[in-house]
This record gives sequence, C-alpha cells and structure tokens, in this order.
Amino acid sequence: MIYTDTRDSSIKADFKTAVMGGMNQKTGGLYIPVEFPKLDKSLLNKDPAPSFRDVAFNMAKPYVEGEIPDGDLAAIIQDAYPFQPKIVPLDSVSYVMELFHGPTCAFKDFGARFMARVMSYFNRNEDTPLHILVATSGDTGSAVGSAFHGVSGLDVTILYPDGKISPLQEKQLSTFTGNVRALKVKGTFDDCQKLVKTAFTDTELRGKLRLSSANSINIARLLPQSFYYMYTALTVKNRCKIDNKILDPAIIMVVPSGNFGNLTSGLIAREMGAPIEGFTAATNTNKTIPDWIASGEYNARPSVETYANAMDVGAPSNYERIKAMYSLEEVRHLFASYWQDNDGIIKAIQECKDKTGYTIDPHGAIGFAAWENIKNGGMEALVNGQKNDPNKPGLTPSIPDWANKVINKEAVGVILETASPAKFGKIVTDATGHEPPMPARLEEVMRLPDRAIPMENDYNQFKDWLLANL
Repeated sequence: MIYTDTRDSSIKADFKTAVMGGMNQKTGGLYIPVEFPKLDKSLLNKDPAPSFRDVAFNMAKPYVEGEIPDGDLAAIIQDAYPFQPKIVPLDSVSYVMELFHGPTCAFKDFGARFMARVMSYFNRNEDTPLHILVATSGDTGSAVGSAFHGVSGLDVTILYPDGKISPLQEKQLSTFTGNVRALKVKGTFDDCQKLVKTAFTDTELRGKLRLSSANSINIARLLPQSFYYMYTALTVKNRCKIDNKILDPAIIMVVPSGNFGNLTSGLIAREMGAPIEGFTAATNTNKTIPDWIASGEYNARPSVETYANAMDVGAPSNYERIKAMYSLEEVRHLFASYWQDNDGIIKAIQECKDKTGYTIDPHGAIGFAAWENIKNGGMEALVNGQKNDPNKPGLTPSIPDWANKVINKEAVGVILETASPAKFGKIVTDATGHEPPMPARLEEVMRLPDRAIPMENDYNQFKDWLLANL
C-alpha cells in the first residue's frame, strides 16, 4: 500500500515510513492511504458475522502488504486483542458499542496496542530507541502508556494539560515507570498537541532523536480503530433481523468526537465496505467541526473545558484527513452533526439511566442525546424546514442523505461508548445518584504514586527537557 500526505499529494511512502515517522516532518501533513480496498463480499455477507480478530486481520492485511507477512500480522492481532467490543441494545433500534473492555478502559486501547506491536516489529533491528511523543486530552495517554510499557526499543513521553483531566485519568498517566513518563503541561490539550507537532517539524531535534507519534495523527492508530466499526456494523446488521425486523437497516454510527480520529476510522471502515449508512458527529462545546459543516468555514479556536474532557479539542487534527477524503458537500451528505453543553451532558446521563437503565459516561452521553434527538423527531423537524441555530445545543442545520430513512423507521443507531463511566465517577454520580462500579484494574492504579513532571507551555523548555532526558 502507498501512503500520501494530506498537504502534498505528490508524497509517496510505505507503511513503515508512515508509522515510524508519525507525520511528514517536511510538510506537517498527515499520512493517508491512496486507496481503501473493499473487503471480500464473502466476509461482508457472512452470517453469523465474522469474529473481531478475523475482521481485524482482513482489514489490516492490504495496508501492510509486502511489509508484514501474514503470519506475523496474525500474531500481532492475536497479541493486541485479548478483548473485543461489546454490543449492548438500549431499545429495538438503539445500540451501544462498548469500547472500554481493554486494559485502560477506553477505546484507545484498540489503536494503541496494535500500533505498539507494529512499531516494535519495525524497530526490531534498530540500534537506537524510537521516541514516541503523545499529547492527550484524557484517555490516549494511558492507552499508549499501557500499550508501550516495557516494549523493547520504544520510549514514550506523554503530555497532558495539568488540572484539565479527571483525577482517575491523571492517575493512569502519572504513575508509569521505566520507558514511559508523563509531563503535566500548564495549558490546554491544544497546547500539548502544538508542542508535539512543533517537535516533529524541528529539524535540529529530529537530527538528534528518532521521533514518532502515538496520537491519532499516526496512521497505525487510526487504521485499527476501523476494525470495531466493521465488526459492529456487520454484527448489528445480522442482529436487526431479530431485534427489530429491519432486513436492510440504515446503520448510523453516532460518534463522540474531539480530535476526530475515531470518526475518521469509521469513514475508513465504510470505504472498505462496512454497511454504515452515515455518521453523527457528536461533540461538546468545542464545536469546530459542527460549525464547519453548518457554515462551510473551518475556524480552529482555543479549546473550552467541559465534562466530556477527552473531546476538549478546538483544533482537531483529523479535519485534515476528512477534508482529504471528502469534499464539504460529501461530508454534508454523510454526516449529521450535534453538540451539547455541560448541562446537556448531565441531563443526558440522567435520561439514559432513567429510560434504559444503562449507565453511560459523559462522552457517550452526548452520543445518546444526539441519537435520541434524531430518532424522536429532531431530524424530521429539519427535513420539514426547521432552522436550527448552530450556536445553540442540539442538531446543527445540516440534513444528511439518510434523514428520510430515520423518518421512515428504517434506521438504527449505534452509539460509541468510548470509556468506562467509572473514569468519570463524580460526574456520573452527580447525574444519576449512583456511583458507577469501578473495574479492578482501575482500582489498582489509584494506589500507585504520582510521578508526573511539571512543564511550562513553552516549546524551548520542552525541547531542552527532551534533549537532556531522552
């Protein structure tokens, strides 16, 4: 497979170059495959649906062709995924895709564990370590730290915004030892991301250190997230025959979105043949992408702190990939967009519990609120001419091609639950009156000592620290 650059389509790179470089240091662009091969129809039409690992292997294979033999790829998949998504029905046309059954209880385990094993495979004959820099607004850092901890030849530095993530999330970041450490930056996630991106374009620094990224700017984290979209879409399609008697359901993926890597992975799955009709980009007050879809103007902005902190991103990196894959008009045909403020997040957590008995986290809650709005008249109101104000919480004024399938009761929604509600215990407890159960693996980390290193939001200080300590 050939990979090109979102900023320079003349660039041609192989998978190893794209993975180990993270992003193109010359242009600052992101790597993207030149094509998205369709999966074989025998796999897409299999009933019962194929296993998650079978889906993962068959989806990964064309992207690593000629660079990772089938046997090695199968071993990577086997080692990366001792867990899989769980699909939970809320009602006859609403499902939750639970993505928090990995070691750090967040969806980013799916991408990070695959990426760590691929990087270790490519680095096996190198004499010097590969230094991974990663910015996190919540769950990325802990997933990456866990995935890379103790992996030979790889070294990880995690940057997170001091005081702007949940206490449990911080514990998961600040307690690593050995080849993984965390820097708590006095700033926002966007500041952390800018420090990392600046490092990648610093010729002097890259002349002294081998650098790569583990954010969703890295193609090796983006591609494996597409596995669970394909697996879930095929599984839900088959389930619908029994759950709701819809023989050919229009499956709408409702995606809590911050940096938009997760949604971009869904786009890749759809391009590869996943039976996904469309997407709902569901975000918090950091509504840069919903505003772009509504107005046609992309205006990055400083991020705003919310209860759904992993989505506190004002300048989403994967906008570049979405724009490289689709025109704005094509995005409008495919996407609905929705945003919600903190009050709406609390209300959605409460309503989800009251209506369905399901305890959902603040990020999934925005997805729940979006789908409830869409299927209970919100989309029909747009189709009938209602002019929603994009500056107010709710659906923004964009009507996707699948709108009438919702109105005609031919659609089902899949809400991505991206993290365990236990990671946001206080918010969930305040909303529902009940403390969510704490997985044992999260209880263990709370007893570990903090080791995070304070860092100013200053690139020169960050660069000096890297050169002195790596």
